[in-house]
Amino acid sequence: MAWTKAVENINQILTSARELLSQTVGFFYAWILLFILTGVGIFLTVYLRVPQVAHVKDIFTSLKGSRNAEGGQVSSFQAFAVGVGTRVGIGNIAGVALALAIGGPGAIFWMWVIALIGMATSFTESVLAQVYKVRQADGSYRGGPAEYIERGLGWKKAGIMFAIFAVISNGLAVPMVQVNTISATLFTNHQVPAWGTMLIMLALLAPVIMGGMRSVTRVSEWLAPFMALAYILITVVVIALFPVEAVNSLVLIVQSAFGFGPVAGGVVGGVFTALVTGVRRGLFSNEAGLGTTPHVAGSANVKHPAEQGWVQALGVFIDTIIVCTATAMLILISGVYAPGMTEEQAGSLAANAVTTTLGSWMALPVSIIIFIFGYTSVYGAYSYGQVALDHLTDNRLLSQGFKVVATVVAALGAVLELRVVWAISDLLLGIGAVINLVAIVLLAKHAKAVMEDWGKQKQAGKEPVYNWQV
Repeated sequence: MAWTKAVENINQILTSARELLSQTVGFFYAWILLFILTGVGIFLTVYLRVPQVAHVKDIFTSLKGSRNAEGGQVSSFQAFAVGVGTRVGIGNIAGVALALAIGGPGAIFWMWVIALIGMATSFTESVLAQVYKVRQADGSYRGGPAEYIERGLGWKKAGIMFAIFAVISNGLAVPMVQVNTISATLFTNHQVPAWGTMLIMLALLAPVIMGGMRSVTRVSEWLAPFMALAYILITVVVIALFPVEAVNSLVLIVQSAFGFGPVAGGVVGGVFTALVTGVRRGLFSNEAGLGTTPHVAGSANVKHPAEQGWVQALGVFIDTIIVCTATAMLILISGVYAPGMTEEQAGSLAANAVTTTLGSWMALPVSIIIFIFGYTSVYGAYSYGQVALDHLTDNRLLSQGFKVVATVVAALGAVLELRVVWAISDLLLGIGAVINLVAIVLLAKHAKAVMEDWGKQKQAGKEPVYNWQV
């Protein structure tokens, strides 16, 4: 009896601790990190003189020649593909549906706004990752926030702290959470048991993760763009079949952003909810400022840091302006969305939208696309953790051990309860993001100098080449 009572007390304590942690993380993200990320994005947009507009040609032509790399190095395109594959995950698609459920169609408009601002942030952190990258023993490069925090600012302890957080959150926790979401999706839509998903993920992740960074980039180079194009093609077909509804969906998004469409909590409360929801979902969809994408951006072998900056800015645009908009339009065109939907009902909106407009036969193809989105997010997040670990140590045995642990832990995410893991992961990512944001603001002058150097060489009719002496 006493033993049973003790167990009950422990469970109550753990439940209370979990709820307190979740509430703390929710408050931190909604009312602290949200405004810091937005503020830094606006500052960098102004400080760099609106590079999203001034260098729009550079951004949209950045993939030209980006697949060229010397001696098996990571190319600019491969780094871009890893970034896109990691950004565009199940959470990205489900996140849009969640934004519609919580903030209404107007939330999508504010996702657009924050993505345009975030392009400047992503450019800055990716350029800094290039400027402060270091060459490894095997000839490859590693860069990222830990490098520019330590080498650019001289903050060794802060760099180590960021790297530790990245190893735990990106390398272990995020892959577990992604696999957990994949497992739930497969069980709900196709009755695949959790243990089945675990075995599938173990078989698919092991060869990629054990192959290291080069393996991750090679797989991403083909898989991520192909899946993104397939998903966008589905949207194009739906738009072609329902052109009037497509136009109406875009009009509804803009109207609702300013209180003239479906809102919750009255016009004033609804507009504020749409704004906060859209900004929050947009920020954590495109990851600009979180310090995640710079890990792979710093691994690319390019002639000029600005190249990778423009490429990653394009990644933000594709993630939110194209893919997230595609999801929103699919849902709104299909008519499966209704104001006041619960978060649980929103979970399957995207899949239901496709089957409603194109037929039930699309259920399996859509599930495969969503599965692969999740899969690329898993090994992409792992690669960020691997780069952070490389900053902490060059011990090959430890590195190989991390690959094994990361593979097993990710697969176990299919069968474990992860609410606490999710909250801890979010907390570490959030703290790391604050460190990263402080660093990129303090180092923004270097990103500006790189951008100006790029512009001068382009104006002189030269192919920009950078002097890598920091």
